[in-house]
Amino acid sequence: MSQPVNPTNPDAEGTRPMGHRHGDEPLLELKDLCVSFTSSTGTVEAVRNVNLTIYPGQSVAIVGESGSGKSTTAMAVIGLLPGTGKVTGGEILYKGKDISTLSSKEMEAYRGSEIGLVPQDPMSNLNPVWRIGTQIKESLRANNIATGSEADKRVTELLEEAGLPDAERRAKQYPHEFSGGMRQRALIGMGLAARPNLLIADEPTSALDVTVQKQILDHLGTLADELGNAVLFITHDLGLAAERAEHLVVMHRGRVVESGPSLDILRNPRHPYTQRLVKAAPSLASARIRSAQEQGVEAPELLNHSSAEVAEEVIRVENLTKVFDIRGAKGAKKKFKAVDDVSFGLRKGTTLALVGESGSGKSTVANMVLNLLDPTSGKVYYKGTDLSTLNRRELFAMRRKLQVVFQNPYGSLDPMYSIYRCIEEPLKVHKVGNRKERENRVAELLDMVAMPRSTMRRYTNELSGGQRQRIAVARALALNPEVIVLDEAVSALDVLVQNQILQLMADLQEELDLSYLFITHDLAVVRQTADDIVVMKQGQVVESGTADEIFAGAKEAYTRDLIDSVPGLGIELGVSI
Repeated sequence: MSQPVNPTNPDAEGTRPMGHRHGDEPLLELKDLCVSFTSSTGTVEAVRNVNLTIYPGQSVAIVGESGSGKSTTAMAVIGLLPGTGKVTGGEILYKGKDISTLSSKEMEAYRGSEIGLVPQDPMSNLNPVWRIGTQIKESLRANNIATGSEADKRVTELLEEAGLPDAERRAKQYPHEFSGGMRQRALIGMGLAARPNLLIADEPTSALDVTVQKQILDHLGTLADELGNAVLFITHDLGLAAERAEHLVVMHRGRVVESGPSLDILRNPRHPYTQRLVKAAPSLASARIRSAQEQGVEAPELLNHSSAEVAEEVIRVENLTKVFDIRGAKGAKKKFKAVDDVSFGLRKGTTLALVGESGSGKSTVANMVLNLLDPTSGKVYYKGTDLSTLNRRELFAMRRKLQVVFQNPYGSLDPMYSIYRCIEEPLKVHKVGNRKERENRVAELLDMVAMPRSTMRRYTNELSGGQRQRIAVARALALNPEVIVLDEAVSALDVLVQNQILQLMADLQEELDLSYLFITHDLAVVRQTADDIVVMKQGQVVESGTADEIFAGAKEAYTRDLIDSVPGLGIELGVSI
């Protein structure tokens, strides 16, 4: 079933003809909605003339990159616009009544009981000093649903409903005692506490592993079916949107550029921006590769892989084990084996992906390869040299050959340093060249990562996430390394920016004959980029092979689960899209 956008919007390009209705009356209608923010430089129009209709029981997704206005639209609906944000035009009709003009006191009657919210970041949306149960109880009390022992009972029911085992005990715990997936489930419990008719899920799984993401989304879908509520997804992941929503609304720079049934838009995107999004989505690229292979068509342009069949190993990891002491634990529990007898080889000029869920030990392996952690046992060889035999001076020289790009571009660059100083630092530390030569090298590196040379004089807070990650790549390349460890290097980025960085890394690999050790939990990205794959679970290697072997015939159930959990991978797409 699918319901296209409100036909009263003649401006939205690519809207499809009217389809089946879920009910006679819309639950939510946005009519020419405009939202503005006031800043020191004037007024910023964040949302411009947006039209959208949601019917009871329907699932709709708004997709677009950061800054497209999708979250602002959702926050306007629930009356939680941040800072100076306000609705400056149009209507928000909920069950036929315009709620855009209500005071914040009047909005309280709708918030929670009529319109629920599952926010994006569970860690910053839960109070760290309150127990989980207390926080859910607060939402029950605020909506006059239950108090006292009745509320305690209801809290346990909600946590069970949200898929948390041992709910009574869990309710007494604090947020830091929950994993990311568990915290997100608690937020879903909170969002559904008052049984709202509409649930807004704002990037509900962007920080989660692919398998946990699937469980959460399956769970949201089941609850929506059981409770009959409508769901509005806000996401930048087109694969997820297509798989979970019947109807898709694409936003770009505050406007709706295309709207219609999800699969129609994916298979036949009309607006150039939607076409770019579909092309850039890793899960959909993976789906195209699969479709191409099933049709017996070669699709090399979809893959960034190098075709090196036989190449010398530049890194060899043998029987690597890492055991940590657990503080405060007694007896046998004092030891935790994070990495258990791991072996693999990285071939020169290729990409090896180390994949697994959070806690599988993949980043610990990367840290031992980089010599940032000492192995408890086992060896890391670089071109046949055992790294554990090197003295401090030799190790310092070796670091030039092994560089790293971290996950978070916001945390890995010093905000007090100019971009020039960030990139120059490794050259200075290793005493490479004089000041003039270093300046030329920094300019050259900025060219390499397609950043203007004028960026040198700027600071990290002036750059977007994608630009910062380009600077991190430039810094990693400064010393002409042979191996780069990419630790979740694109997971914090929007799909279009992610695609640019992956393309950049592929071009640099070809040009400079680089070898990449790619640490990630995103198998859609792995499908596009990796030559070889090593799958880790609970510190051990459960499966390894070439990318084609693993995706075509994974032997382990765990690997198949990881692959099957990639949102949108099962969607049939034409090879030409």
